[in-house]
Amino acid sequence: MSSLAIPKLSLFDSGGWKARWKVEKREGDWGHYLKAGLDHLVDEDPYEVIEREGNLLMNGGVSVIWEALKGQAVAGPNNVLAFFNNANARIGVGDSTTVVAATQNDLSAAANKLRNIMDATYPLHTDGVVTASQIITYRSSFATAEANWIWNEWGVFNGLTLATSRMLNRKVEPLGTKVSGTWTLTVDITIA
Repeated sequence: MSSLAIPKLSLFDSGGWKARWKVEKREGDWGHYLKAGLDHLVDEDPYEVIEREGNLLMNGGVSVIWEALKGQAVAGPNNVLAFFNNANARIGVGDSTTVVAATQNDLSAAANKLRNIMDATYPLHTDGVVTASQIITYRSSFATAEANWIWNEWGVFNGLTLATSRMLNRKVEPLGTKVSGTWTLTVDITIA
């Protein structure tokens, strides 16, 4: 009796969460133009651009993703089904250096933190089956009178307050001290 060779299967999981983000710092008060989607009227180049990778996906943000995939129709604690769309999404910045943990549901700053609305047309995502469909881009511009403190942390949210939102992701890294001008934070999230 001959033995049959059982082929070895190559089993692997694909897919990973990756964030690339950028802070653009400008001297002038361009926030109202950028928030309105009038980027073409901004005639000042950034005096500094910081580009990095990395963040941590929060448990609450993961749950929102799964609930949306299930088509869950009933909102739960902390606005489970508030979409991370232009109407709801916010990028928050704060001054805390508290270490990131997946169980966090807000920025750790005690007082110096602000969740700012999306710039017009953001988030950006291309529906389809091509590579570009793996990316979603969030962007918020902080005008001269907004978030004037040291930026040590940021996150993406689906609402304005802790009681009505979830945090999708969080990153702790010193980005400088904003005292005026317009700072724009852009976050590209890829699942691939």
